[in-house]
Amino acid sequence: MQKTTPFRLSLLALALSLAGCTNGPAYQRPSAPESVAFKELEGWVPAAPADALERGPWWQLFGDPVLNDLAAGVEVSNQNVAAAAANYAAARAAVQQQRAALFPSVTLNVAGDRSGVRGQGSDSSYRLNLGGSWEPDVWGRLRAGVTSAQAGAEASAADLAAARLSSQGELASNYFTIRALDAQSALLARTISGYERELQITQNRFNVGIAARTDVLQAQTQLANAQSDALSLRRQRAQFEHAIAILVGKAPSAFALAVSPDWKVAVPEVPVGVPATLLQRRPDIAAAERAVAAANAEIGIARAAYFPNIGLSGSLGTGGSRVGDLFSLSNAAWSFGLSAAQSIFNAGATRAAVAGAEARHQATVARYRQTVLTAFADVEDQLSATRVLAQQQDLRRQASEAADLVEQQIMNRYRAGQVGYTDVVQAQVTALNARRSLVQVQSDRQTVAVALIQSLGGGWQAGAQP
Repeated sequence: MQKTTPFRLSLLALALSLAGCTNGPAYQRPSAPESVAFKELEGWVPAAPADALERGPWWQLFGDPVLNDLAAGVEVSNQNVAAAAANYAAARAAVQQQRAALFPSVTLNVAGDRSGVRGQGSDSSYRLNLGGSWEPDVWGRLRAGVTSAQAGAEASAADLAAARLSSQGELASNYFTIRALDAQSALLARTISGYERELQITQNRFNVGIAARTDVLQAQTQLANAQSDALSLRRQRAQFEHAIAILVGKAPSAFALAVSPDWKVAVPEVPVGVPATLLQRRPDIAAAERAVAAANAEIGIARAAYFPNIGLSGSLGTGGSRVGDLFSLSNAAWSFGLSAAQSIFNAGATRAAVAGAEARHQATVARYRQTVLTAFADVEDQLSATRVLAQQQDLRRQASEAADLVEQQIMNRYRAGQVGYTDVVQAQVTALNARRSLVQVQSDRQTVAVALIQSLGGGWQAGAQP
């Protein structure tokens, strides 16, 4: 037993000395397409303070308490967010599982048997065995597995943030659409009330022979079309209300959003930094970069197959015909072993596995760069839309005010007998369309503000853990 002790210690020292080796390439964050500034920022006045998106939930920038309550429901009840959270928990468990492989495993076996021949009595035997095994991470394969799993968990955390941001953004967009529909419905209600009065006046004029029958028919057509449009708005509102119910994790039958005709348009000034900040603020970019890190670690795992797998094992056991014999050192038996296994010929399978891992790494780098480019374009699109819609709102307001004046003047001329009722109908249609277009562009400004906040990452920061 004394002769074998130096041998065992030398084997263990050899394994420990080799356990610092690694075969994977050192990870370097891939270069991203460069952009000094956003092109569509021309004429843009940055908001102050510049860190407004980091001071709290971004939807509070709109100052709507109903939206604030709904957004909080997305955090705890949205099923897509819940699924992403579960995926993140699974990814963290995978990291723990990979780390466990770095340590020895110990097993304890206890067995007892009783056997005999009929008429010749019986014998009992008991066994107690304590065994252990360890695979030293000689070539860095296990550590590369931990690195890959850790990068995967960080990517999953970014995916969770992206799912949350997507659901909250969709909720805000649907909410503002409903408020715009409420405003249009209130507008149509006032219009329908006016049409009903005009129809009654026209009917009276026809009854006394002042107006033609066609004037009455045109007024009826105008009223029916407006009433039909009101029903269409009601249908659209119901659909968006159902969508919000799903986003907050409720059945549509158990959710209702009160009508709010007094809609106040609030478009916050969204701070926009330099393009490089997107690399830290966009969760989809962070997830793509972490996927590159995971793929880089997979190369090290594949390269480790070029080297033998080394394992250490040992056991200590006792046995006897009585339970008390299990604790007698005279019955103890031990063993210690070192094993190494290496594939001698596999027709280039290892080389192909390494090449495949390197190709997958290149693919993740390309996807990362594509994600960055898409993010830049996304911000540029929303900046352009924000600027144009602000200009359009001013023009739509001017058009609506002018159309209202034309409608009033044409109505006065009709009552004076100077124009036909067809001119009245045309003026009323133009005025109504102008009012609705003004409401629509106001709603578009809010939804684009939401989209811009989403494209900027919604205040999320790379490395933030759920």
